[in-house]
Amino acid sequence: MDPANEPVDGSALARWMDGRGLAPGEPVATSLISGGTSNEIIEVRRGGRTMVLRKPPRRVPPGRDETMLREFRVLTALKGTSVPHPEAIAACDDTGVIGSCFYLMEHVDGWSPMNVDGGWPEPFKSDLSLRPALAYQLVEGIARLGGVDWRARGLEGFGRPEGFHDRQVDRWLAHLAKFRFRDIPGIDEAAAWLRGHRPSHWEPGIIHGDYQFANVMFRHGAPARLAALVDFEMATVGDPLLDLAWVVMGWPDAGEDRGGQGYVDYTGMPDRADLLEHYARVSGRDVSEIDYYVILARFKMAIVLEGGYARHVGGEADNPKMAHYGDAVLRTAAAAAELAAATRL
Repeated sequence: MDPANEPVDGSALARWMDGRGLAPGEPVATSLISGGTSNEIIEVRRGGRTMVLRKPPRRVPPGRDETMLREFRVLTALKGTSVPHPEAIAACDDTGVIGSCFYLMEHVDGWSPMNVDGGWPEPFKSDLSLRPALAYQLVEGIARLGGVDWRARGLEGFGRPEGFHDRQVDRWLAHLAKFRFRDIPGIDEAAAWLRGHRPSHWEPGIIHGDYQFANVMFRHGAPARLAALVDFEMATVGDPLLDLAWVVMGWPDAGEDRGGQGYVDYTGMPDRADLLEHYARVSGRDVSEIDYYVILARFKMAIVLEGGYARHVGGEADNPKMAHYGDAVLRTAAAAAELAAATRL
């Protein structure tokens, strides 16, 4: 491959890998798997071994290098648990090697709904009776993740679970203030409601932070089996029910159209109530206050997407997909305010 067309500096990467005993002296071949909206995922082949490198985009946003190292810490902590995940290999905190921090993980043999037309390969595309298991496997992933003993796994100090809900509104409004350039109807109404309805009892655990079909991989063939949870960019220790809310906040209710709800076809999928019941049974957690978490998830999602849209408007984003975030922010914030107005906890 022409070095000018390589997704990373292969020579620099090879020298770094040599120093860590990763097939030293063997040629390194790289190819871009995806650019993502926030990070790049690159296949690395060396000495008969296939690995995956994860790094920030070429224009590294503030704090993204540190995020790479946090992701690697989570993957390292999950080793030996029941949570399907890519095995961590090595991380680099020297931005001089390829221009940013990065880490290597094992290649996962599986498929992502993001890489298949309509979200589902065969047999899930044509056999609707197989699809419910995809949804149940999805929520089982976070049920397992939230049940990991994070202290025993070395994640003490990774997050601040004490006062987690007390901080959420102010933290995300402060984040929004860094790039806010327009009015977002519904954000203030949702914030006011969240301040007055914090849950009184909850059990801390690891949360993924952006959990959805886009950030899992499944093993090939039926029945549906999770191969890995991926993209731990927003992971922390907090309230795992927020991950559940992230899944169900856009999930179609009974009687709603299942075919036009997002990047996957929900036809044949279980109702939201069935998902909540399954999660509660597997995790042992109380889901009776899920509306609070859905409002918080929508509030947070709107602000996260607005950050990407602000970078696009300011000409600071490499990915043109961020142009579509503008309308999504407004819809999500409005949905948060509408649910807040209708919810009595």
